[in-house]
Amino acid sequence: MAAATADADAAEVERLYELGERLSSAKDKSEHAADYEAIIAAVKGNSVKAKQLAAQLIPRFFRSFPALGTRAMEAMFDLVEMEELAIRIQAIRGFPLLGKDAEFVSKIADILGQLLASEENVERDAVHKALMSLIRQDVKNSLQPLFKHVESGTEIREKVICFLRDKVFPLKAELLKPQAEMERYITDLIKKSVLDVTGSEFKLFMDFLRSLSIFGDSAPRESFQELIEIIQAQADLDAQFNVSDIDHIERWISCMYMALPIFMRGGSSSKFLNYFVKQIVPVFDKIPEEKKLDLLKTIAASSPYAAAQDSRQLLPSVVQLLKKYMPGKKVEDINHYYVECLLYTFHHLAHKTPNTTNSLCGYKIVTGQPSDRLGEDFSDNYKDFTERLTGTEDTVRAASKRLTQGMADFNKAISSAKNEEEKTKIKADQQKSTMTMRAYNNILAMSQPLHVKSPSFIGDKKITLSWMEQPKKPAATTAGGKRTQPATNGNGPASKKGRGEGGMQNQLVNRAFEGLSRGGRGSGRGRGRGGRGRGWGYR
Repeated sequence: MAAATADADAAEVERLYELGERLSSAKDKSEHAADYEAIIAAVKGNSVKAKQLAAQLIPRFFRSFPALGTRAMEAMFDLVEMEELAIRIQAIRGFPLLGKDAEFVSKIADILGQLLASEENVERDAVHKALMSLIRQDVKNSLQPLFKHVESGTEIREKVICFLRDKVFPLKAELLKPQAEMERYITDLIKKSVLDVTGSEFKLFMDFLRSLSIFGDSAPRESFQELIEIIQAQADLDAQFNVSDIDHIERWISCMYMALPIFMRGGSSSKFLNYFVKQIVPVFDKIPEEKKLDLLKTIAASSPYAAAQDSRQLLPSVVQLLKKYMPGKKVEDINHYYVECLLYTFHHLAHKTPNTTNSLCGYKIVTGQPSDRLGEDFSDNYKDFTERLTGTEDTVRAASKRLTQGMADFNKAISSAKNEEEKTKIKADQQKSTMTMRAYNNILAMSQPLHVKSPSFIGDKKITLSWMEQPKKPAATTAGGKRTQPATNGNGPASKKGRGEGGMQNQLVNRAFEGLSRGGRGSGRGRGRGGRGRGWGYR
């Protein structure tokens, strides 16, 4: 019985070889349609080797028999579903030859996309190569079904995203031609795909979009605003803020960080800031403590790029929060990071609309506009605000003195540490104390100018927030040489190579997306498909 089966298999393989040779030598292959049909029919047979050979021959002669194209394609689809690995791999390798006909490209890309889930390394490698070959032939019709898997949330969406990240995105210069047309095409695909993604997936797609020339340094401001609108949609700025929805808070913070480099390049922060004023500030007390500081950091980091109109709307909320966290008299300690963020925000906003502080803080700043309100008496506001500044300064100076005394012992403690674990813990405490001291120094530097009736607000790069990368000291000057300017943060134009944003903004974005993971959305507010549960996991 086994011998008979082997003989039958051998005979079937020999027959297919003969059919293939006849087709190869035929000058007019269309006259041999029956031979090609016989090769297609072999897919339904029992011989593994014959099926493997058919997987080679069907693509080889595919273009010579357009009338049999659909049958040939269906036979290839049957082959990639078979149990035998060798058959599947042979069929996968043949798919790019079938893809030379545009009408089949999308179908093939769809099937290959599904095969990315293969657990066999050799099969998955064959799929990668076949997909890349297909994409090089027809970028549009190949990418569209792949992004459809991401958009529709099929089980293999993560595999597809990894393929795009590792294989497609790095070759954008080669694949996206003509450049402007194809960059616009892939941008539209991504915009549909990010309606429901995890935080890390969203960062991946946004980083790729920012790398495209249509969003480059020379792009019009409208292009940057398009990126901002994508981020705004992800942040759910049209939704009512729910203080118990931690996922929404985390997404808002992460999206705000993501938008910061784009604010620097001209994108508008108006919708984010208005949402903060109207939705978040009224319930700020109810927000979990571990999220409050993150929220204040995003506002502080974005304040140098706020428009004057938005600054005017945001300032009352900032003053309201300052009064909450600045004591009217000396106390044991304050939440120094909160105060640092709020004072930094206050200065940058007030720098753009100084006379708004007349009614809020009782200052006497003259701009010649009716909004100066110089004829009204706000002396009580001035007295209250400056008393709070004094109480804060006294508290910070005392706390700073205590901290200075404690910091002197760190080096001695490190030297006497018994093991590396203990040494690491001491160094971490030292770093934390150093950052606290920076915050104290910043608070004093920002509060002291605010005691006069007509203060000058800090709107430049003089202050580097304690939690930001600290500017390097300028290099020593030589005779006739120019002083090297340190990298600092604040408002003002970014340098051509983006070094102004590199220290701060890259740090912010990386900070925002550390530890992003999948998880359920607290509100079940999934986009488009009822919410598959893409968690943001901001920490």
